[in-house]
Amino acid sequence: RRGPRGLYEDHLRGTLLMMLTLSTICGNMLVVISVCFVKKLRQPSNYLIVSLAVADLSVALAVMPFVSITDLIGGQWVFGQFFCNVFIAMDVMCCTASIMTLCVISIDRYLGITKPLTYPVRQNGCCMAKMIVSVWLLSASITLPPLFGWAQNVNDGRVCLISQDFGYTVYSTAVAFYIPMSVMLIMYYRIFRAAKLSAVEEECSSRVSRLLKSGEHHQRRKRKNQSIFKREQKAAATLGIVVGAFAFCWLPFFIVSTARPFVCGVECSCVPLWLERTLLWLGYANSLINPFIYAFFNRDLRTTYSNLLRCRYRNINRKLSAAGIQRFETWTSLGEGFGTVTRFQDFIWSRGRRLCRTMTWWLRLAVLALELSPYFYGFLSLLLHSPVRERLIYACIS
Repeated sequence: RRGPRGLYEDHLRGTLLMMLTLSTICGNMLVVISVCFVKKLRQPSNYLIVSLAVADLSVALAVMPFVSITDLIGGQWVFGQFFCNVFIAMDVMCCTASIMTLCVISIDRYLGITKPLTYPVRQNGCCMAKMIVSVWLLSASITLPPLFGWAQNVNDGRVCLISQDFGYTVYSTAVAFYIPMSVMLIMYYRIFRAAKLSAVEEECSSRVSRLLKSGEHHQRRKRKNQSIFKREQKAAATLGIVVGAFAFCWLPFFIVSTARPFVCGVECSCVPLWLERTLLWLGYANSLINPFIYAFFNRDLRTTYSNLLRCRYRNINRKLSAAGIQRFETWTSLGEGFGTVTRFQDFIWSRGRRLCRTMTWWLRLAVLALELSPYFYGFLSLLLHSPVRERLIYACIS
């Protein structure tokens, strides 16, 4: 039997894992609701952010809870062999979709910066949909080999581990991580170089303007160059933080995953359990920080988050509108389908109140989960310190 200190560590670890899971769910739900709900955010470039949020939300809903339970009962898999294959497939597909979407976002940002006149014309909803479907199909292709017999997952009744076949390990890690990582680094370098060249051009333009000291044309050109320079600087900073956070979270895990079959063999894992689980959860943490990174650099997302959390929906579209006249025309055209603008506003406000009630319900559910966590982990402590654990494991295996 473990002492009070061991129980305290189990409860603390369980609470941290639960808070990480709930925070990931809430953060990515905010992204999906914001982009789908606020008209100004419904742009083709933001479709990729929604796809990223859906992938991260899938990780939080379909993967994190089972990993949490497995970690809390000592690292033993108690959900059976069939569900082990399903779990690994969901884990690989969702995490790979998240990583590849980050890669596609970096390409999208690079093209938007380097081709500001031609790329937005081609950046329509159909193009974004094709890119998103391609990302998810490629992510699903990595999960198929273990399901169709090329490489068998390791599952002896107590361990659920992805296939350690040499060829499959090289293929899966290269497609899921190393190639997207290389593309993201190349895109970041090119955006950084473009921002640096813009800084040099801005300095030269400023010197010319100071020499001429007149001319409306030079003033307009200066303002235009400053706008382009700020946009490129912001894109470089955003992508730099995204790439840095991505590498920090996933690089250690994939290094260990790539080296493990060559060091330990294909039948088992010689990596310490605590190290393996820590690196895995570090990778899952990337699904938590992605929504906040984009919100930090996107004023519209920040404003939408703030209004949604404070149930101030009536002012969201109003604050994000570009101009008052355009807002009136847009609302009038949309209101024609409902008879009057007033009826349309009433309809929107009623939907907003419903959304606020839904968000309040989710927050109350999170608070209730935190309040019930001592009882939940008290039950798990019975699994850890009584014959019930052996009977449960035996029942799941049999």
